[in-house]
Amino acid sequence: QVQLVESGGGLVQPGGSLRLSCAASGVIFSIAVGWYRQAPGKERELVARITSDSRTNYADSVKGRFTISRDNAKKMVFLQMNSLKPEDTAVYYCNYVTPLSTYWGQGTGVTVSL
Repeated sequence: QVQLVESGGGLVQPGGSLRLSCAASGVIFSIAVGWYRQAPGKERELVARITSDSRTNYADSVKGRFTISRDNAKKMVFLQMNSLKPEDTAVYYCNYVTPLSTYWGQGTGVTVSL
């Protein structure tokens, strides 16, 4: 059974940093791993994604501020978020794409506010 568990969310002031982590279990191979976010009243959107051959892509709104990385041996994926803005406030979800299916974590909340 595949399970994704996110951690690292919280409350941070504008300009601050957070590092999100996603621990995967039950996954043997992933084509791509990503972070999505959903703000209140908005649709879920892609934030960053990294493929099995380490190609990355980012939403324009986070380029230069966020960095996605993965540790295949530990089956973990990270999202380093710097220079956070109030508009980054959302629930952040980890996403794994495998040859058979797509999996989601339960989400971790990020609030950027004074």
